[in-house]
Amino acid sequence: MKRKWLLVGTFLVTVISGCTNKTNDDAQINALKTKVEEQQKAIHELKQENEKLTKKTSEQQMNKDVLHIALDVVASLQAKDMNRLATYVHPEKGVRFSPYGHVNIDSDVVFKKNELPSLMESDRIYHFGTFDGSGQPIDMTFGDYFQKFVYDVDFASPHMIGNNVVIGKGNTLENIHDVYPNAVFVEFHFTGFDKQANGMDWRSLRLVFEKQGDTWYLVGIVHDQWTI
Repeated sequence: MKRKWLLVGTFLVTVISGCTNKTNDDAQINALKTKVEEQQKAIHELKQENEKLTKKTSEQQMNKDVLHIALDVVASLQAKDMNRLATYVHPEKGVRFSPYGHVNIDSDVVFKKNELPSLMESDRIYHFGTFDGSGQPIDMTFGDYFQKFVYDVDFASPHMIGNNVVIGKGNTLENIHDVYPNAVFVEFHFTGFDKQANGMDWRSLRLVFEKQGDTWYLVGIVHDQWTI
């Protein structure tokens, strides 16, 4: 009888020992699993940081490239050098001229790059939209439009330059991002000229670019000012 109890006792010790070993194995497995999960999380976070850094570097390079082109475009406008301007115009879409910040795809005039060189000397009357306030048609030659709605102030020497950021804001519903969703723009802005106007005589010129292949092309020239 005593021997029987001894055997049972030995059996219980064995079972308990097995349970203990199993518990230790489970703990080691869970610890290893936690460590693997932590490593995977760290790798994922590192990958995200690398992607952000790559994107930021790409955007910085893009902004630098576009800004360089925009500065040359505004210099071309300052010189009224339409041949030089044409070299930057999109080969298929041409360039749209908008007199105000609200780009109107129905009335704004689009010129192809091969049309630009002869525009300054042309006597042809174009319909460029309507004047703010009066609603009268903007019917004029390109040369007259250029003087009033493209280079009416010296945008090559602005007070501020915005890189894909709208600076000048008035009553006009600005929609540049909606009309050009795949584009970037550079804004040349004057905060104002007459102190008595309290900034209501501000002017902006936004040059809009879209990328085709490895090249950024001019697709829009948007003039803006305070509107009624």
